[in-house]
Amino acid sequence: MGLLFGFVLPYTLVLNKRVQDRFNDLVFAVPTRVYARPLPLAAGTPMTPAALELELTFAGYGNDGHGQVAGTWAKDGGSYTIASRGYAGPDGGEVPKRIRVTLGKGQVANVKDVASGKPLEITHLDPARIATVYGSQQEERRIVRLADVPPLLLGGLQAVEDRDFKHHFGIDLTAILRASFANLRAGHTVQGGSTLTQQLVRNLFLDREQNFTRKFNEALMSILIEAHYDKSRILEAYVNEVFLGQQGSQAVHGFAAASEFYFGRRMEDLKPQEMALLIGMVKGPSYYDPRRYPDRALSRRNLVLDQFQETGLITADQTAAYKATPLGIVTNGQLPHNRFPAFMQLVREQITGDFDDEMLSQGNLSIFTTLDPAAQLYAEQAIATTAAGLGKRGEAAQAAAVVTEAQTGAVLAIVGSKSPGDQGFNRALDARRPIGSLVKPLVYLVALTNPERWNLGSPVEDSPISMRQADGSYWTPKNDEGDVHGAVPMIDALVHSWNLATINLGMNIGVSRIKAFLESFGLTDVTPSPSLLIGAVDLSPLQATQLYQYIAADGHALPLLAVRGVVDGNGQTVKRYEVKTGAGEYQPAVRLVKWAMQQVARSGTAASIGTSGLAYLNAAGKTGTSNDMRDSWFAGFTGDHLALFWMGRDDNKPSGLYGATGSLRAWQELFRKLPTRPLSAAPGEGLEMAWINTADGKRSEEGCEGARLLPVVAGTLSQDAEGCFWQHVGNLFGGGESSPAPAPAPPVQD
Repeated sequence: MGLLFGFVLPYTLVLNKRVQDRFNDLVFAVPTRVYARPLPLAAGTPMTPAALELELTFAGYGNDGHGQVAGTWAKDGGSYTIASRGYAGPDGGEVPKRIRVTLGKGQVANVKDVASGKPLEITHLDPARIATVYGSQQEERRIVRLADVPPLLLGGLQAVEDRDFKHHFGIDLTAILRASFANLRAGHTVQGGSTLTQQLVRNLFLDREQNFTRKFNEALMSILIEAHYDKSRILEAYVNEVFLGQQGSQAVHGFAAASEFYFGRRMEDLKPQEMALLIGMVKGPSYYDPRRYPDRALSRRNLVLDQFQETGLITADQTAAYKATPLGIVTNGQLPHNRFPAFMQLVREQITGDFDDEMLSQGNLSIFTTLDPAAQLYAEQAIATTAAGLGKRGEAAQAAAVVTEAQTGAVLAIVGSKSPGDQGFNRALDARRPIGSLVKPLVYLVALTNPERWNLGSPVEDSPISMRQADGSYWTPKNDEGDVHGAVPMIDALVHSWNLATINLGMNIGVSRIKAFLESFGLTDVTPSPSLLIGAVDLSPLQATQLYQYIAADGHALPLLAVRGVVDGNGQTVKRYEVKTGAGEYQPAVRLVKWAMQQVARSGTAASIGTSGLAYLNAAGKTGTSNDMRDSWFAGFTGDHLALFWMGRDDNKPSGLYGATGSLRAWQELFRKLPTRPLSAAPGEGLEMAWINTADGKRSEEGCEGARLLPVVAGTLSQDAEGCFWQHVGNLFGGGESSPAPAPAPPVQD
C-alpha cells in the first residue's frame, strides 16, 4: 500500500498530465507545401502530346489505360481521358472530374466533360507539388478528419492491427497472450500484441528501446488515453501520426501523406489493394518498402488482403482480383523537398515580408506559384543540350535562364545552374554580369519616344569614336567586325548591333536619359558613361529579364511575380499576389522596338532562329556579348513566352561564346519543345507603314533610291512625300543609272 501511494499514484498523476497536455494540444506541425501553377486546358491553348504527358507525369498522374480513378489518364490517338483530382487554390480551384482532351496541330482542339459529353470552355488540372518547407523535424503530413478516411481503410487497419480496438481499455490482454503463444511456438517474434493505442503512445511519447520501464509507461499511458478520450479521437490521431516511410531526411507520417508518397493520389482515391499495402507497411515501413523490396511488399499486401477477407471486409473473388494487380507504386513520390531551388529562392524572397520561417514550417499553408513544369524542365534540358554541343567551351561554362509569361510577368521557370537541382549559387538571381548589346533596344526605345525627331528610318552615324577619359586615356570602341558603315538607318544599326551607331545615337539623346530610364526599373549603380550605351552595366539574368518584360508586355512595367497566392489548411486564401496593370507607357515606341527586334530574328544577329525551323514564331529577340566574349546573352519572346539565357564562366575568363553561339542556341532548344503562340508580325496599334527616305528619315515615294517600307508612329510624318525627281536628274547628268540600295551587312555574332 505504501508503494501505491508513495510512488505509483504520483507517477501516474505525472503521466496523466503529460498525456492530457499533449492530446489536448495535439496540433501536428504541418509543413507548407509549394505548388506549381494549375495546368489550363482550353480549345486553342498551345499544347503537344509530349508537353501534356510531361505535365501529367510531373503532377503524379499515372497512365493506367482507363483514366477512371482520380489521378490517372489514358491515351487514344490524339485524345486523352484524364480523371482530375480537383484542388482548392487562391482562385477558387476545381472539383474532380473526368475530361477528354483532344490535341491537334500543336494545340488543344477541344476539351469535353466525359460524364455529360458537353464541351468545357476551360478547365484546370491540379498543380504539381514542387517543394515542401519543413521545420527542424522534417516530418511530412496531410492532416485528415476521421470522416474523410475511407471506411475500408479504417476497417482494414483494425482487422490487421487491433481487432478488439472498439472494446479494450488501451491494452488487450487476450492479444498479448495470443501473440506470446504464437511467438513461443515459432521460436521468434511472428506476432505483436500491441493495440493501436499502444502504437500511438509509442509514436507520440516514447522511444524504441525495449525494456521494462518503457513497456510499463506504454501500458499505463495507453490506459490513461483510453480513460480520457473516445475511440474516434484516438483513431483519428493514429491515422495522422503513424510512421509509414522515409525519403532522405523526410519522415512520412499518416496514411494521407503516405498515399501521395507511394501512389501519387489522395487517400480518398486509393484502391482496396493500395489500402492493404499501406496497412501492411505499418508493421515495418523500411522492411516492406515497395520501392526497395517489392517482393516483400507484395507478399505482405496479399497477406493483409487475406485478413480483409477473413474479417468479411471483401469477398473471395475480390481478394483474388486484388491480388492479381501489381503494386502500382509511382516512380517519384509526391514529397518533393526542393526540386527547383533557384525558383524557390525567388518564392521565398517574395513572401518573406508576409510569412516568417516558423509560420512556413508549421503553418499548414499551401503556396501556389506561377511555375510551369514544362517550361522549367525544357529550359533545364535546353541548357544541358546546348552545353553538351559546345564541347570544351560548354564544359567550362555555366548557365542561367529565366522564362516568364510575356503579357503578365508571371515567372514560369528559373534555372540557376547548368546542373538542375543544384542547391548552390543561383546565377539567375545573384550573378551580376555585363549585359553587352542586350542594352541596345532600350537605347533605341528612348530615342523613339520622340517620334517627331526619330523613327526607324532616321539616319545615325556609324563612324569612329575616340573619347578622352578622366584618367587621360582614350576610349576607342569598335564594331565587332572592326568596320564602319557611315550614315545608316536606325533599323539597320539595331538589327546588326553596330556599336558605333548606337553610341553616337545615345550621345545625341543624352546618356543621362538612358541612365534615368534604366533606373526607373529599380536598377542601381548605373554609371552614366558612354560605355553604358553598349552594355557596361552589370545585371543579373532576372534584372535583365525585367527590362525585356517591359517590351514583351507592350509597355507595361510589370513586376516579375513567382507567387499567385497562399491558402491555409482550411482552404481559405490568406494572401493573394496580384499585379494591377495600368494603361501602359511609351507604347508606340515599344511597338517599334518590338518590330525591330523581330527583324533581328529574321536577318540580324539572331537570324539563325529562322534557319532552325522557328521562323513561324515571328519571335522578337536580341543577342548580347560582353567584352572579350566573357558573357553570352540572348533574350527573346513569342506571343506567350519571354525567355532569357546567359552563359559564361564563373571565373570571369573569356567563354569563347558570342550571344549567337551560346545563349541563342539554348533559347532555340527551349522553343523547339515548349508549346507557344507566334508573335504577331503586324506593327501594332498606333503605327502605320510608310516609305521612308533613309537619308533623312522623311516620307518618301515608293521606288526612290534608299526608300524603305517601315512602321512609324501614325500621324508623325508629313503626308507630303519627297519625290525621286532630283535623284533622276542627278543620274541623268552623271551619265549613269540609279544605284541600287546597298545590301544589308551580314549578321554579326554579337
